[in-house]
Amino acid sequence: METTAGAIVTGGSQGIGYAIAEALLKRGMRVAITGRDAGRLAAAAQRLGAGDRVLRLAGDVGDATVAQALVDQAAAAFGGLDVLVNNAGIGLFGNVSDFSVEDWDRLVATNVSGVFYCTRAAIPHLRRRGGGWVINISSLAGVNPFPGAAAYCASKAALDAFTMALMQEVRHDGIRVAAIAPGSVATGFSGRRGEDGADWKLAPADVAQVVVDLIAHPSRSLPSRVELRPSRPRR
Repeated sequence: METTAGAIVTGGSQGIGYAIAEALLKRGMRVAITGRDAGRLAAAAQRLGAGDRVLRLAGDVGDATVAQALVDQAAAAFGGLDVLVNNAGIGLFGNVSDFSVEDWDRLVATNVSGVFYCTRAAIPHLRRRGGGWVINISSLAGVNPFPGAAAYCASKAALDAFTMALMQEVRHDGIRVAAIAPGSVATGFSGRRGEDGADWKLAPADVAQVVVDLIAHPSRSLPSRVELRPSRPRR
């Protein structure tokens, strides 16, 4: 993959986002990682060890003004923008009858609105570069809903629909849009420790590999959705 101006990975301080940032850096890109916790971002940037090729931007992508500022800062620092990876997401679980309005609003703000805010801010920068990528990290939960996760599954279904519509809107601008929908990933995302009995699960690096493979695809092709499952799930 050729070195490009730069990429943004939202939620890039840990888990899948961190693995994606690490993979992009290994391929010569400059990467901005975003997150709400400045201390965690600083620690992640130090672990990544890529010097000034890593830009850390603290802020909540669920706030439209903040999301716009984060994207603009990254594009200004890199002299342009080639890749946006909308990875930031939260997992809040519970039956609908017990789910609070506050948790619903918080989940939708990050998992759906944050993607819209960052993407809307990124499109003008991508157009100025003559194209690029928007890659949204979804979940198999968007097409395989399960009890106790109605809010989370709904947010990922919304993300899938957003991705497919956006893909058709911007493809003639040279902007390719794709969703990656992983199954179980050993990150502790659901609140359980990711390491306990998780040998069968996907690793964050598996998702990161799909991101770099997508970016490396010839410009004539558009793999618009990748579903990623553990090859030998627990029986």
